[in-house]
Amino acid sequence: MSAALFSRLRSPFKGAMRVGSKPACGVLLLGWICLGGALMAAQSHDADVAIVVHPDTPVNNLTLAEVRKVLLGERQYWNANIPVVLLIRAPVARERNVVLKTIYQMSESQFKQYWIAKIFRAESATAPKVVYSNDMANELTTAIPGAIAFIDVREVRPGTKVIRVDGRLPGEAGYPLR
Repeated sequence: MSAALFSRLRSPFKGAMRVGSKPACGVLLLGWICLGGALMAAQSHDADVAIVVHPDTPVNNLTLAEVRKVLLGERQYWNANIPVVLLIRAPVARERNVVLKTIYQMSESQFKQYWIAKIFRAESATAPKVVYSNDMANELTTAIPGAIAFIDVREVRPGTKVIRVDGRLPGEAGYPLR
């Protein structure tokens, strides 16, 4: 690489950390944005995870054991006409981690192995549908009869029905999905 080309590559960073320079302000701004994101992420861990279903789903309250049966694919129909459509957040999502720990009582790899085995044994036609955001979970839950999903309680939208777990709604004392 020639010296002239090399100097052109370095030139945008020349004096980047001088006080009052635009690059220094950009670095400080980026630092504040990252810090703010970290604080928001830390605060998001305090919110309950709501179980939401399609509004026409004939259920209002489930015990934690019943929720577990639904999620394990042991209960495949809400009634004779409405199949359970399980929507679960993508790996690394906080809601997924709460559900894996509290309801499934499995690690990520155990969860994957469970569903592979269940499909292989023909106990289920499909694995849970993966959703990549709470917005996607909200939209699909309102659009698909029989759908059930887990959403940060602060992001539940009108049009979905929040299910009580052991008689408690998110935010109430003793609610199990935190």
